[in-house]
Amino acid sequence: MRLAVDRLNRIAALLLCSLFAGAFMTASASGSAPAALKAGVFSPAYMAPDFSLRGSNGSAVTLSHYRGKVVLLAFGFTNCAAVCPTTLATLAQARVGLGKAADSVQVIYVTVDPARDSVARMREYLAAFDPSFIGASDTAGALAAVRQKYGVTAIRQGAGKDYAMVHTSSIFLIDPAGRLRAVMPYGHAAADFVHDIKLLSVR
Repeated sequence: MRLAVDRLNRIAALLLCSLFAGAFMTASASGSAPAALKAGVFSPAYMAPDFSLRGSNGSAVTLSHYRGKVVLLAFGFTNCAAVCPTTLATLAQARVGLGKAADSVQVIYVTVDPARDSVARMREYLAAFDPSFIGASDTAGALAAVRQKYGVTAIRQGAGKDYAMVHTSSIFLIDPAGRLRAVMPYGHAAADFVHDIKLLSVR
């Protein structure tokens, strides 16, 4: 079952890329500076939809609070078999690769499984990857509203307590001005994130 879920997660990532294909193609065809990013570029960039969710740090999590930093926004759940831990480990490696510049980056990880992912559970889970990562949970309705803003899918797979969630596995890259600049599909190396974060930090 885990292999099937991982395969469906990858399909969800491809669907997300297809959804924004027009924006990505515009950036590439224009030859503009954002095309230098490794991630798929939004052209034109636009303000990332803000939200307010319960945070694993004990405070409300809002994008506007992190203006001045590059935000890496990811969606997943703590019972994920492979895709989510791989993504989080990659983001942790990217922060290491940034050295002192890592302080200018904030990873926000929004659960797609509020029934099992309390903010306390999110805090414990994320600490194993990087204590600076902030998790977000809330009511099912509040989380669904955020997913809708970003075109993120989340579908329950299986029955019983061991169910999985098939979800969009791409990471959204938001620049220090709060603009949604790019989306990185699942499977990219930490070096690609380091490359893009450096570019976004100076634009």
